[in-house]
Amino acid sequence: MSGRLKITLVRSMIGRPEKQRRVLRGMGLNRLQQSVELEDTPAIRGMVRKVSHLVTAEERKA
Repeated sequence: MSGRLKITLVRSMIGRPEKQRRVLRGMGLNRLQQSVELEDTPAIRGMVRKVSHLVTAEERKA
């Protein structure tokens, strides 16, 4: 896997379990509609999978 992922928070973390909140903060997401670009690694893919119902992710070529 090479490249980057653009991850956007599209649903609120209010009322979500603390584990999911920690995952979102670990990716650098704090506010709705905030986007971050992260390296496409298995660890980041796993984080996206854990909160896939709260974020959208798209692949970017680097």
